[in-house]
Amino acid sequence: MFYGLNNLIKKILPKGLFYRSLLIVAAPIILLQIIITVVFFDSLWIKANKGMTRSLVSEIQTLYDVYKNPDTGQKQTIINLYNKNFDFNISLIQNEPLPKKIEERWFSPMDRSLRRELKSTFGSSSSYWFNTTEYKELVELRIKYEDGFIQVFFPKNRISPSSARIFAFWITLPGLLLIMIAIIFLKNQTRPIVNLAKAAESFGKGDFIKEFRPSGAREIRLAAYEFDRMRKRITIHLNQRSEMLSGISHDLRTPLTRLKLQLALLKQEDLAKKMSDDIEEMERMLNEYLEFSRHHKTEETEKVDFHAVINEIVKKYENKKISVLVEKNLKINIRPNSIKRCLANVIDNGLSYGNKINILSKKTANNILIYVDDDGPGVSENEYQNILKPFYRIDKSRGQNKSGVGLGLSITNDIIRSHGGSISFEKSPLGGLRSKIALPL
Repeated sequence: MFYGLNNLIKKILPKGLFYRSLLIVAAPIILLQIIITVVFFDSLWIKANKGMTRSLVSEIQTLYDVYKNPDTGQKQTIINLYNKNFDFNISLIQNEPLPKKIEERWFSPMDRSLRRELKSTFGSSSSYWFNTTEYKELVELRIKYEDGFIQVFFPKNRISPSSARIFAFWITLPGLLLIMIAIIFLKNQTRPIVNLAKAAESFGKGDFIKEFRPSGAREIRLAAYEFDRMRKRITIHLNQRSEMLSGISHDLRTPLTRLKLQLALLKQEDLAKKMSDDIEEMERMLNEYLEFSRHHKTEETEKVDFHAVINEIVKKYENKKISVLVEKNLKINIRPNSIKRCLANVIDNGLSYGNKINILSKKTANNILIYVDDDGPGVSENEYQNILKPFYRIDKSRGQNKSGVGLGLSITNDIIRSHGGSISFEKSPLGGLRSKIALPL
């Protein structure tokens, strides 16, 4: 029971830190205002309204009793005093019945209180009629008298306390001001957390963070300082690795070049050919490994048209059977050169084992999905994860390609993950392998 209630509350509550904090601040203020308002209306306003209405109805009952008095002179004197001292406008309408419908508002406390007091004083609703809606500041009341009725006009403030509107204003305005101040402070408190999250996301995608300044509360600044230190350590480590590999590349190319020269002078052509092939394979392995280690180098993220990027890649394969079905004006933030290399690796892989390539895209709420299908021999499902490993080669039909050393898909996977995306494989409709790439918008 409590587990289900807990899940229901989690679904109802906002997910963001700012809105949760605002709810913590605003909920007590709103609850307090509701309690004060209910207490005010119940203890003060309604009781004051009831007392004022009862007093006014008693005055009208006295006036009604005066009309029953046969002394006409005294009657007119009292009526004049009522008009003068009680702000009434009294007249006697003869030979005219009361309206059948009472123009009252059932949701109005003023109307309910007046109807209640009139009913207890004059009996059934056929003995009186009143209207509180026709005039803005006046109430019209008619009391049945002989063949006609007594018509009384009196101000609404005689039965409705004017403090209600003032109270509503002063109970609402401070609450709104407090909530606005809370919103401003909470925005300032949550902004550093949002900035830290964006910086971590950008760094996780491999973007270059130009400047990051920790701000906010002490605990948030501490977390931001530690993140910045970690970012700098990782950046230094990656730069050192690149520099070390550049040195290794320079050192290895020199002996390989000497070996090539010595092989050119070797008289045994068969042996020279085999050794030359081995050296070329070593060079390819070295170059691909260096690309695999260097591709994370700083490249600015740009907002580009993905359709144009695909067309630029496909232009390099003029004589190949490649069909493209990609939406136009599909804007996405990527590092263009890295993505071009990534897709070129997938296309090269497909053309190495098949003759036909289909490329299509699909836009979802949060991602762009790219499908690359080939008509090659395919890969078994239990090898899907293995082919992403560096230097891994399948010992079957797709592993008989001698032009690569097993780093193409590893580089592709690394590039896609650095963009915050993912790559997966499945059976292609063409009968070969389908590469499914997801890139965040």
